[in-house]
Amino acid sequence: MAKKTSSNIVHEYFSKDLEGDRILVKVNPITFFGSEILIGKDGKVELREMEFDSEIFEDLKEDGFEKANPLEFNLIISGLL
Repeated sequence: MAKKTSSNIVHEYFSKDLEGDRILVKVNPITFFGSEILIGKDGKVELREMEFDSEIFEDLKEDGFEKANPLEFNLIISGLL
């Protein structure tokens, strides 16, 4: 059986456009830790590490976030996009 490490977890990704800004969220569905990227109208990228509660998925849905592509999130983190 595979050992449970952070590399064995399939994170969930969400995004939302808000008045010219773009917000991308990555959530670890086991620990509820994750990251949030805010891309401003001016192209400035801000990254925050987050700790969510067990209701994060309902909260994101209620706030209008949609499922997102993990590739976009990871390209932004790596500075390639």
